[in-house]
Amino acid sequence: MKFISWNIDSINAALTGTSVRAGETREVLKKIATESPDVIAIQETKLSKNGPTKKHLAVLQELFPDYEVAWRSSVEPARKGYAGTMYLYLKQYAPKVTYPKINAPEPMDDEGRIITLEFPDFFVTEVYTPNSGNGLKRLDERQVWDDCYRKYLQELDQQKPVIASGDFNVAHEEIDLAHPANNHHSAGFTDEEREHFTKLLNAGFTDSFRHLHPDEKGAYSWWAQRVITSKQNNSGWRIDYWLVSDRLADKITSAGMIDSGERRDHTPIELEIDL
Repeated sequence: MKFISWNIDSINAALTGTSVRAGETREVLKKIATESPDVIAIQETKLSKNGPTKKHLAVLQELFPDYEVAWRSSVEPARKGYAGTMYLYLKQYAPKVTYPKINAPEPMDDEGRIITLEFPDFFVTEVYTPNSGNGLKRLDERQVWDDCYRKYLQELDQQKPVIASGDFNVAHEEIDLAHPANNHHSAGFTDEEREHFTKLLNAGFTDSFRHLHPDEKGAYSWWAQRVITSKQNNSGWRIDYWLVSDRLADKITSAGMIDSGERRDHTPIELEIDL
């Protein structure tokens, strides 16, 4: 099976926007469509609490005619049009869709950050992990989130194998960002965030990309949008992951990034696994 995950940074802009960036984003969506994945996970949709509009759904239907849509948006008391997640999955499947709450600090559970698909023999779940923010103002809450999320994945893993993707908002090791020495106190590369990601892996999960490419340098999934030269210079971070239960690790056949051209910010990541 083939899976693709992407932090799209506003699906409304991607589907209805007229800017150059919106055009670049649609080209990436078209590229994803040509890959014919079984499941597409999308983070940071930024949709209203009512979800995709009729226009959004029409464009998605045009781009992905063979797929069903599941979505989750931020709801009160969380901020409007914030975070949010979505799945597109082939109509031939009929997974059970759940929208779990993990007892995270308020209002994180209301920010639409997790959707889970239950298939007969495995779970597929996606996450948009909270960013620790400017000045690390949300770092304490983020660490509680990490503990709650790890517990949730472990609970799934006790039932059947798990395939988890998303924007985890952490570069795990120094090899996972271009300038580690300058970022030890930056959100996404603090000791605390990295230690929690290590705990997650040690709880029974495998980083699919590093499993196949243990020593590959310069492989990133995010480049600062506001820095024009970030992608030109490959000054990036790898903060998006496909994790699998350890017992599935030997079934991974491919894991990597999909080229998003000149578009900065996140690029889609891909997993192929023999299930």
